[in-house]
Amino acid sequence: MEYQVHTLDNGIRILHKSAASSISHACIIINAGSRDEDVHKSGLAHFIEHLLFKKTEKRNTSQILNRLELVGADLNAYTTKEYTCVHASFLNPHLERSLDLFQDIVFHSVFPEDEMNKEMEVILDEISSYQDQPDEAVNDDFEDLIFDGHSLGRNILGTPLSVKSFTRDDIKAFSETNYRTDEIVIGIFGNYNFKKVIKAAEKTFAHIKANTSPRKREAPNLYHPKNRLYKKPINQAHCVIGSRSYSFHHKHKVGFLLLNNLLGGTGMSSRLNLEIREKHGIAYTIESNYTPLSDTGIFSIYFGTDTEKIQRATKLMFRELKKLRDNALGPIQLHQAKQKFIGQIALGEENRMSLIISMAKSLIDYGRVDTLEEVFAKINAVTSSQVLEIANQMFNPENLTTLLFEPHD
Repeated sequence: MEYQVHTLDNGIRILHKSAASSISHACIIINAGSRDEDVHKSGLAHFIEHLLFKKTEKRNTSQILNRLELVGADLNAYTTKEYTCVHASFLNPHLERSLDLFQDIVFHSVFPEDEMNKEMEVILDEISSYQDQPDEAVNDDFEDLIFDGHSLGRNILGTPLSVKSFTRDDIKAFSETNYRTDEIVIGIFGNYNFKKVIKAAEKTFAHIKANTSPRKREAPNLYHPKNRLYKKPINQAHCVIGSRSYSFHHKHKVGFLLLNNLLGGTGMSSRLNLEIREKHGIAYTIESNYTPLSDTGIFSIYFGTDTEKIQRATKLMFRELKKLRDNALGPIQLHQAKQKFIGQIALGEENRMSLIISMAKSLIDYGRVDTLEEVFAKINAVTSSQVLEIANQMFNPENLTTLLFEPHD
């Protein structure tokens, strides 16, 4: 995972990882997401992301979309609670073309009123579609519950009321405040000489005016566990149980990533899947997730099942959590958990777009990118006693929040 970094005079960092391939991947990561929105402007970061593809000072929508698609490239974007990302995959000769489009849509979009009105309708439809998926909606509502009014809990898409309220002044204010050049990383994964990468980046991004205004990100409020039940017009019950968790700066982050993977992470051999799906056949999907953020984190267990099986599934789930609280992992169990996790990370490196995005985020978050060997060393350094400490902190029933969607009677 060797890489090189160059910082432009305006603070934008260029991250390059070389690869012997005819296909390249690039991204521009902006350290700004839905948590940076004002309380009555939820969904604004996502709305801006949509509008980046609509019109710039020199291109209309068709020209933006065709700029890369006409050479067989792929262009897309997404918004999270803390980031906005635009990314593209393309043949190697089209690096400069891709970077030029990145800087044009991110820094020179004009956000015309007619396009805002059209995209508003698209996002309202997206919100309606999302609400029709209870497995997605229950996770969103769970985050709103554990952050209780804080911006981290609000839906990234916003609400129909907030989306209808957006103005060009809102967009301008958000961009000027949050698109800080020293919090932007351009990641490039491709078969290039680093000097060529720097030259292309200088040509396309050096003229961007520096914006290094201080961050004004509000820390999360106090966490209080809650239990909520909502009746919905659905066919199956959906449940999320979890709490706030460690930030990505916390000493237990790696240990909890390992423990979460053992509990209900990727693969069919997780403890929750083996117990609740394979052994008892109660739920088709049961999984746990841990998402570290800059100053907090989110831990959750999700499962969907028939209403009459909810109580039994919950009892079995808490039993698995108790096992991890009461019993330290033996040497063989810990070794197997580490080998599984390390193998999954190594396989994940094959997805080069995901890898360069992950590296770019790491550069923003930590100011550096760990090599694969350093990542493995951190995982192997996790001890059984640390895992037990984490389990007792994170799996304490008194600290867990429960959200349940049940069908109408």
